[in-house]
Amino acid sequence: MAAAAELKLLEKSLRLSKGNKYSAQGERQIPVLQTNNGPSLTGLTTIATHLVKEANKEYLLGSTAEEKATVQQWLEYRVTRVDGHSNKEDIHTLLKDLNLYLEDKVYLTGYNFTLADILLYYGLHRFIVDLTVQEKEKYLNVSRWFCHIQHYPGIRQHLSSVVFIKNRLYTNSH
Repeated sequence: MAAAAELKLLEKSLRLSKGNKYSAQGERQIPVLQTNNGPSLTGLTTIATHLVKEANKEYLLGSTAEEKATVQQWLEYRVTRVDGHSNKEDIHTLLKDLNLYLEDKVYLTGYNFTLADILLYYGLHRFIVDLTVQEKEKYLNVSRWFCHIQHYPGIRQHLSSVVFIKNRLYTNSH
């Protein structure tokens, strides 16, 4: 896997250049990408999917029909459930649900790293970075997944590294 190409892909999709802008939709800002030879593209998932295809990295969109649908489901989840939420109660509900989902999975689609993992990692970073050690332990599957994604070559970039302990601090045996 060419980490340098994925790095450039992420940089384009998540930190748009000066020539691009954001469109206001309520209180949220929606990214807009002006393409070289076509209309401007609006929306994080639309832009990210376009850039994946432009970079010939379509495997990041899934390899089977089911995996492709799962990737799209998680991209939609990122925009509808993660973005715009800052209420601590909402975030804990989201993390609880995600923790249960990731119980038997390495990546969001199961065993393959996809665009869904990249965009959900970026969307959750601002929340995960503020979790206490005990909260990280409470959401152990999310912590495992997040730690794995942040160490994937070329992914973390400018974001701060989130520290996870290797051994559980507390046990239930007293």
